[in-house]
Formats: sequence, C-alpha cells, structure tokens
Amino acid sequence: TYRTVMTSAVYRMIIKSADKFVPAKFQPFWSHPAGPQTIFFWAPCFKWGLVVAGLSDLSRPVEKLSLPQSSSLAATGLIWSRYSLVIIPKNWNLFSVNVFVAGTACYQLYRIITYKMGKSAIEAKNTST
Repeated sequence: TYRTVMTSAVYRMIIKSADKFVPAKFQPFWSHPAGPQTIFFWAPCFKWGLVVAGLSDLSRPVEKLSLPQSSSLAATGLIWSRYSLVIIPKNWNLFSVNVFVAGTACYQLYRIITYKMGKSAIEAKNTST
C-alpha cells in the first residue's frame, strides 16, 4: 500500500542519513544482516517490552496471573529461541529476548502451579476434617 511504501522510503532515508554518523568501529554492527538497518534488529528490541512486563508481573499476586498467557509466552519463547539459532544470519538479539521471555514465563508458571497445588492441598485437608 501507499502507506507502507512511504514508511519504507522514510526509513531508508533516515538510515542513509545516519550512515555518515556511525563511527568506523561500529560499522560491522551497523551493516550486519541482523543489524539496526533491518527489521531483524528492531522487532526483537521492541519484544523486550514483553520481558519488562513479565518482570513487573513478579510483584503481581499469584491469583491474578493467567495460566494460559504464561503457558503461551513460555512456549513461544522456547520455540523462537530455537528458531533464532537456526536461521541465517544467527540473530543473537532475537535469541536473548526469547530466552528471557521464556524464563520469566516459566517462573510465572512455577508460581501459578505451586499456588494451585498448595490451594488444592489446603482444600483437601479442609474437606477431610
């Protein structure tokens, strides 16, 4: 569409303008196939927002956590971690963000399962007495 073409043109213009300001020692990073000139860099950067949200959920009461949401975040984090090591070029930014997404989600799953097991044990104890 017209909007996509214009956005792409503006982005290329910004990158071309920034090229002359990138120091020589940063050129390998800047020109990397998964570097800042590509979506392969920016998508994982924005995905760090999921990690920040997961870390902020550590202070949330466990009864307010979502088992389906934590499960899907853990699964996608694990799947994309593996995928990021298979694709060429290897995208270490994508790998690291997905390891952290999976890690925070797995910890939340641990909290949820521990809470539910403890809650069912208390209920079983109360019904047996």
